[in-house]
Amino acid sequence: MAQLFAAAPANDLPDVPNYNLCPTDDVHVIRSDGAQRALTAMRWGFIPQWYKKPDDGPLLINARAETIADKPAFRSACRERRCVVLATGFFEWTKDADGNRLPWYITRHDGAPLALAAIWQDWGGDDTPLRTCAVVTTQANRAMSAIHHRMPVVLEPEQLSLWLGEEGKGAARLMQPAPEETLQMHRVGTAVNSNRAAGPELIEPFD
Repeated sequence: MAQLFAAAPANDLPDVPNYNLCPTDDVHVIRSDGAQRALTAMRWGFIPQWYKKPDDGPLLINARAETIADKPAFRSACRERRCVVLATGFFEWTKDADGNRLPWYITRHDGAPLALAAIWQDWGGDDTPLRTCAVVTTQANRAMSAIHHRMPVVLEPEQLSLWLGEEGKGAARLMQPAPEETLQMHRVGTAVNSNRAAGPELIEPFD
């Protein structure tokens, strides 16, 4: 990932593979200071600066593209602290007639890693702040809307520089649904509904 995204890897990267990453887990993130990109770890779950403790309010794992520039929790990060969360795929759920949660696994159709638009925030003391992030979501495209009305903002390689602030202003125009052909999805077993589940079988197609 460091080579693919031209980033210097940190020493504290999360262990991989992780087939069932959950909110508050550390994720792999690309950020940039304008001159150098870094591949680093951040806690998935954005903590606003006014929280007195990490669970002092709602767990902010996503930030809506339509309101990100106006929400007090996100507007500063939207302007100054954008990053990219890297993943092989992500899960989404539908429900059957009995209300059971049915998981789907979504990946890029071309097999490349997903680069998801995100924002980050340091929280806590100046000496050892907790670095946190939230994934930016937008309205689902037609393919994704079959299982959910929202989807992450998926960035193409040529869009990363603009999102990371390396090419000046204009990142807002990237917060759009991915083209129909970008993603593919398949049903997986319900084992992933438990945050204790692990292993590659969690992403295998469900018959």
